[in-house]
Amino acid sequence: MKSLVLALTVILAMTSPAAQAAEREVSVDGGRALLYGTLLTPDGAKPGPAVLLIAGSGPTDRDGNSPIAAVHPANLKLIAEGLAQHGIASLRYDKRGIGKSAAAMVAERDVRFTTFVDDAVAFAQLLQSQPGVTCVILAGHSEGALIAPLAAQKVKTCGVISIAGSGRPIGVVLREQLAASGASPEQLAQANAILVELEHGREVVDIPPAGMALFRPSIQPYMISWLPLDPPAVLKTVQAPVLILQGETDIQVSVKDARLLAAARPDATLVILPGVNHILKVAPADRAANIATYSDPNLPLAPGVMAAIDAFVDKAR
Repeated sequence: MKSLVLALTVILAMTSPAAQAAEREVSVDGGRALLYGTLLTPDGAKPGPAVLLIAGSGPTDRDGNSPIAAVHPANLKLIAEGLAQHGIASLRYDKRGIGKSAAAMVAERDVRFTTFVDDAVAFAQLLQSQPGVTCVILAGHSEGALIAPLAAQKVKTCGVISIAGSGRPIGVVLREQLAASGASPEQLAQANAILVELEHGREVVDIPPAGMALFRPSIQPYMISWLPLDPPAVLKTVQAPVLILQGETDIQVSVKDARLLAAARPDATLVILPGVNHILKVAPADRAANIATYSDPNLPLAPGVMAAIDAFVDKAR
């Protein structure tokens, strides 16, 4: 395993001035309605790999933003723009049920984890069909970091990038996140009891009011489809080069997760970025100050983020 620790004080290699790029809205068949995304192609780009950006959990749009208050980091848009500056095309898209893809949403109870995997596959196939695209790299952020390697089982890819991806089943991570959120011992016990049932494939009827947002009955089939998935085991199935990118001050996913993923793929490139949080911005470990960065789309990506991604894509040329 190639392990790189990039300090924030490292002087990054010089790149050419920002390239001109053309944005074009594209769509794929979403069943009920079309799913929409943005294809960003640098002017004069040479034939080469292109990157599909796959968003994380929740109501996340093509740019990485959410209608949830204070979650507007625009991190996926910033990655796409960074790739364009390096002469690399990318495609990012609104998740099913979000943004312009809202009409494609089926009943929440009918959604499964594979629903979002299949959507990623459809966009990957669209990207592969574009002029000048020699191969597709699947880059998933957070929950998208699990969708990407699952999509790689269904579509040809020349690389998978796991960005802030969990190295443990989501049930383990949810318990950890709930404990860190300040939930009371009673709430934690209730959540654990619900998760145990869901992990065994059993839906739960009696949900306390405080748990409805996370465990409402309509979302339980989706969680039941997600909870058994083991990220390291899934990543191990990828038949292409892998980059694991993780921030050291990520309060949602830890460096431990990245190392667990890397242990499953000893040939992967592991990049740990000091002082970088879940949305790839410079942030302290303090929870309040860290979360405050989520609401500022004008904050640039942290130094080292695009250097790691660009270098990985360059190797696929």
